[in-house]
Amino acid sequence: MRLPRSELAEAIYYCRDSFKSAAFFSLFINMLMLFPSIYMMQVYDRVLGSNSTSTLLMLTLLAVLLFAMLGALEWIRSQVLIRVSTRFDLLLNERLYQVLFRQALVSGGKSSTQPLSDLLALRQFLTGQGLFAFFDAPWLPIYIGLLFLFNPAFGAVAIVSVLLLTLLAIWNERATHDDLEQANQISVESSNSTARNLRNAEVVHALGMLPALMARWKVKQRKLIILQALASEKGGLISALSKTYRVTIQSLILGLGAWLAINKQISPGVMIGGSILLGRALAPIDLMIGSWKQFLTARTAYGRLNELLATFPADADRMPLPAPKGALRVEQAIVVPPGSKIPVLKGLNFAIEAGTSVALVGASASGKSTLARALLGIWPVASGAIRLDGADVMQGERSLVGPYIGYLPQDIELFDGTIAENIARFGEVDANHVVDAAIAAGVHDMILRLPQGYDTEIGGGGGALSAGQRQRVGLARAMYGNPVLVILDEPNSNLDDVGEMALAQALIKLKKSGCTVIAITHRVGILGIVDRIMVLNEGALVLDGARDEVLAKLNQRPAQAPQPVQGKPA
Repeated sequence: MRLPRSELAEAIYYCRDSFKSAAFFSLFINMLMLFPSIYMMQVYDRVLGSNSTSTLLMLTLLAVLLFAMLGALEWIRSQVLIRVSTRFDLLLNERLYQVLFRQALVSGGKSSTQPLSDLLALRQFLTGQGLFAFFDAPWLPIYIGLLFLFNPAFGAVAIVSVLLLTLLAIWNERATHDDLEQANQISVESSNSTARNLRNAEVVHALGMLPALMARWKVKQRKLIILQALASEKGGLISALSKTYRVTIQSLILGLGAWLAINKQISPGVMIGGSILLGRALAPIDLMIGSWKQFLTARTAYGRLNELLATFPADADRMPLPAPKGALRVEQAIVVPPGSKIPVLKGLNFAIEAGTSVALVGASASGKSTLARALLGIWPVASGAIRLDGADVMQGERSLVGPYIGYLPQDIELFDGTIAENIARFGEVDANHVVDAAIAAGVHDMILRLPQGYDTEIGGGGGALSAGQRQRVGLARAMYGNPVLVILDEPNSNLDDVGEMALAQALIKLKKSGCTVIAITHRVGILGIVDRIMVLNEGALVLDGARDEVLAKLNQRPAQAPQPVQGKPA
């Protein structure tokens, strides 16, 4: 039974017609490559023998015409492969971009952009000189056959030369493969580590951590340089041997041809033509050895991408579901954070009716943020289920469900772009909805005081905005578009008194609009607004009920750790 192709193999198969076109042009290119030998043979055997300048002129004009055709065909073949690489990239780049975010979700944000670099390496290999060798190599037997026709000794020299250069290519592979693979792995790890350190540049500077971090980086960099140097030394030696042998054998075959010509076994033209033809026959192998490092890089990139795409298969098309209303149900949910084996949430079971406002409280590390991520479908459940309006939160098409969801994470991340684009979630900016969301979040006046108002450009870290301003812009983003479910993780952690009042007004507005709100908080300021309080302790739901009822129980038993209870609908 034939195994299905991988996504990468399928993308290459999709470009098969272009590869066939490149091979078709290679046919005529290699046929024209025979003409230099023919030209030299005719010059030595016919022109010099007859002293005919007219024959020389016609041969030269024909040579110029054919060489111009050769150059045109080489250019066309290169253009075909450039378009192949472009199509290959277009077939995979969106899919790969989505996979990067899926990888970040399951790895706790530890994803990197290395797969995009791998795709670039593959695209560069498809347009590089190394690939031409694979199109020209099938002509090797034809060149050797012609050399045998010239003289069996020429053919024997060609076979020996091909065998020696092939052995050098194999030696090059075995000598450099391990060093280059380790170097690539260390390079990826070093780049990812440096990127993470740069994201924390303020902490590094404030605490004087740069020398220590630089020392760790230098250890990896030194090992990387040593491995790359070893691979380059070995590859350079083998490449030098290959080129030396190729130049030497082309000269020696001239000597062999001269000896054969002296003994009247071949003509002087065949002597020169044989030397040129041997050089052409050995060129693809020599090119393969010279571009072997690029080939290994592309092969390693291909393997990494294949593994990554197989780990995160494409989502199957699903039938769109009706717009959600905001009802949540958690059924014996156990959640294990990515990269961990210990469950943080241990069999939670509760329901929240649409339009209910809930405060989720508990000590640090009790599982509140984990529950928020699980409710949003960011982290999957290890067992049990979490449902939004009866549908599993992991099953919905995120691009369709996302507009109905609002989320304010504990660590506020804004993106490169204007404030308006950030609030509008980088979709089509509806000015009225953006302003409404900003007013609802109490951030409209603050935005108007900025130099360009809503058109103020901010960076990934929020630009010149303070932590409180970033949090309020993040709240406006969460409220954009009248969502039916809003989850706020410590929404008042960076707010002053004015910000607290604006947050309270925003929660009241969400409540009046019938939105389901879950606010994770350590502060009591917003508890008076919610309908229901849920208390987590060590991953278990220990108190759940109406606000006044739960507050009364907490006040009665301030020092006693409540026991787990089963949740109930509001």
